[in-house]
Amino acid sequence: MEIYELKGMVPQELIDSAIERNIKELTPPQVLAIRSGLLKNRSIVISAPTASGKTFIAELAMMKSVLWDRTKCIYVAPMRALVNEKYNEIKNAYPFLKIAISMGDLDSVDMWLEKYDVIFVSTEKFDSLMRHGMPWLNYVGCIIFDEVHMIDDPNRGPTLEVLITRLKRTCKNTQIVALSATVGNASELSEWLNAEFVESNYRPVPLHKGITFDGKILYEDHEENLKGSNKIPEIRVVEDTLNMGKQLIIFYATKRNAEAGAERLSEITEKYIYDTNKQSLEKTSDEILHALDKPTSQCEKLSRLSKKGIAFHHGGLVNSQRSIIEEAFRNNNIKAICSTTTLGLGVNLPAHTVLVRDITRYNQMSGSEYMGINEVLQLFGRAGRPRYDKEGRALLIAKDEESAQNLMRRYIRSSPEPILSKLGVEPVLRMHALSFIAGNFLKRRESILDFLTETFYGFNYNSTSELKRIVDDVLDELEDWKFITESDGAYEATRIGRRVSELYLNPVSAKWIIDTLPKVDDDLGLLFMVANTSEMRPYCRVTEEAEELFVHYYDLLESSMEESYYEPEKPFSTALMLRDWINEINEQSLQKKYNETPGALYSKLTNADWMLYSSMELAKLVKIKGINLLELRVRVKYGIKRELLDLVRLEQIGRVRARMLFGQGIKTVEDLRKPTSRKTVEKLFGKDITDKILGQLSIV
Repeated sequence: MEIYELKGMVPQELIDSAIERNIKELTPPQVLAIRSGLLKNRSIVISAPTASGKTFIAELAMMKSVLWDRTKCIYVAPMRALVNEKYNEIKNAYPFLKIAISMGDLDSVDMWLEKYDVIFVSTEKFDSLMRHGMPWLNYVGCIIFDEVHMIDDPNRGPTLEVLITRLKRTCKNTQIVALSATVGNASELSEWLNAEFVESNYRPVPLHKGITFDGKILYEDHEENLKGSNKIPEIRVVEDTLNMGKQLIIFYATKRNAEAGAERLSEITEKYIYDTNKQSLEKTSDEILHALDKPTSQCEKLSRLSKKGIAFHHGGLVNSQRSIIEEAFRNNNIKAICSTTTLGLGVNLPAHTVLVRDITRYNQMSGSEYMGINEVLQLFGRAGRPRYDKEGRALLIAKDEESAQNLMRRYIRSSPEPILSKLGVEPVLRMHALSFIAGNFLKRRESILDFLTETFYGFNYNSTSELKRIVDDVLDELEDWKFITESDGAYEATRIGRRVSELYLNPVSAKWIIDTLPKVDDDLGLLFMVANTSEMRPYCRVTEEAEELFVHYYDLLESSMEESYYEPEKPFSTALMLRDWINEINEQSLQKKYNETPGALYSKLTNADWMLYSSMELAKLVKIKGINLLELRVRVKYGIKRELLDLVRLEQIGRVRARMLFGQGIKTVEDLRKPTSRKTVEKLFGKDITDKILGQLSIV
């Protein structure tokens, strides 16, 4: 079907935008979706390979909803990078629409979103908005759930599942468009959603899946020799891909492996850097190096490798560095990326070849285990993208012919696995049960149980006995903790319980904080209080200092629940890292001492800010003064000692500039008002920065 044939079926603005983006013909899944009622407000589940055009299916429903039906559309995705990418795509395609993105503050109702036509949110943010109440929800005509198969994910899945179930109840006339990768039971998802099911194996760029060993690739129906001379399969694949003038992504199980891989392969990629790339790579290298105020050893390594046309990519990088790498890859300056699964979802990059080097990973509970079929297929899907390639190649590494055949049976010839709900565990249900009651959505034990039978968990297992036991335990526990009260079989959230739900806290974390607040007033004790929560995981490694000092804080754990901490020396080490940070220890020293990456450090500081804010809010309700928490929150935000608190009130002054001013005898904002201060500040920072700093004095 040609795009112009949609005239009269969709808004003309969509057709014009599509043609402008060189979208002239619909793909088979898009045609199937239209024939299944997509443009007649039918809810639909689309199961199709990566790059088959699922996003444009969402766009068709989105624009009909906004431009013709005059209703809002919400786009929901599990990964921030994916939300950002789709937001930018739609904003560029429809600049005349009011399009918003919201992924941050989980304790905000974001009333400003009411003014927008299309709203892009992460799963957790949408769940938070639902908890706070969304008066404009009735004006939503279409909700897109991207990567809906993530219901299978133990961390993100339960929230997504509860959110969809809740919307099924409260927004019966709202069209749901769920986009899924190819999984074993996508039809069950559509049955659960009471939606039309559209399945397609179409992929515009053929993907050849094979196993490499001994200088060749074994496909299902033929073999292929790899160009190059190196005996190591990983290096040989890189040689072969770059020799074709193509790019590739290599996936590893750990950050350490990804970084080591980039070092190892840089000798190869360097040979394929031409004069046209060098200037751009110099700029890329410089941007990576200076992404932080003071470059770390990781920044220096990544910066150095990028000059050689290769980069590593994982959760230990800060967001700006990941974006710089992705853009350099799109521009064909960086030739290869060594990544963990951070690039496994959503992000559209021009990789002709994907090599999954590590197919096993270490599980703390069960030891080494194989990756699932669906996860490997998801990584494979990054290869061969439209607009970049006419074919793609996805490979695994084997030691010999026998192991190659085993991998072929396990991953190439096997069908995708079915996805299963991960909702039926106590910690997850505790948090959601409280949100039901606090939001006046469900008030009785029976109604909560009825709701849970409507979830994908209830659909999967068709049994309520285990759910009933968990719900009974969870409600009794929440009542014991005084988060809810019961009268004549109906539950009400207490003031504290309601606030815990609004703050998006694990009730166990909230109970631990409430129990601990009256017992600590020193900085380290308060930092341990916020660090010893599930929201701060993963914790730092245990240091010798933590083992020595923890004995002084062990008594705090007496009233906490067993699951509120795991090996308490680990969250205590995390507290020590936060203590060092507010004592102005530099980032490089912190990362070395606690074995943390810049991205992980930034993530912990962000989460610590959230937990300190939440602790302040809970302190108000239990009548405990929160001035120490307020001061500590500012110090954690800036990484400063107490003596710099006054100076950082001013914009343009952070931990580095505040310390420089303090060293010159300017210790407070009042000191900046002195006539002699301008000369000192200008000498340190220059005239422009000085004008911005001193220009604030009249309002401070």
